[in-house]
Amino acid sequence: MKIIIVNFKKMENNFTEEQKYIRAKKKVKSIKGFYVHLTVYLLVNGFLLLSQALSHGGWKIFWEWQSYSTMIFWGIGILFHAFNVFGMGILLGKDWENRKIKELMDRDKQDTWE
Repeated sequence: MKIIIVNFKKMENNFTEEQKYIRAKKKVKSIKGFYVHLTVYLLVNGFLLLSQALSHGGWKIFWEWQSYSTMIFWGIGILFHAFNVFGMGILLGKDWENRKIKELMDRDKQDTWE
C-alpha cells in the first residue's frame, strides 16, 4: 500500500512539473509574439513614414496628422499587447506599491521625529 502512495505522489510531482513547463512555454511564446509584433510595427511604420516623405515632397509631411495616425492607433494596440503579455507591472514594476508604501512610511517617521 505504501508503494502505491509513494508512486502516486511521485506522479503528482511530475504532473506539476509538466504543468510548470507548459505554462513557461506558453509565456515564452507570448513574449516572442509580442516582440514579433513590435518589430513589424517598427518596420512598417518606418517604411510608411519614409515612403510618405519621399513621395509627397519632402520632410514637411512629418508635421501632418495623417503621417502619424496609423502609428498612434497601432501603438495603442501594441500597448495593450504589452499589458497582456507583461502585465501592468511593466509600468511601475512588480513591487512598486510595496516600495512606495515603505518610502512614505519612512518619510512619515522622519517627519514626526524632527
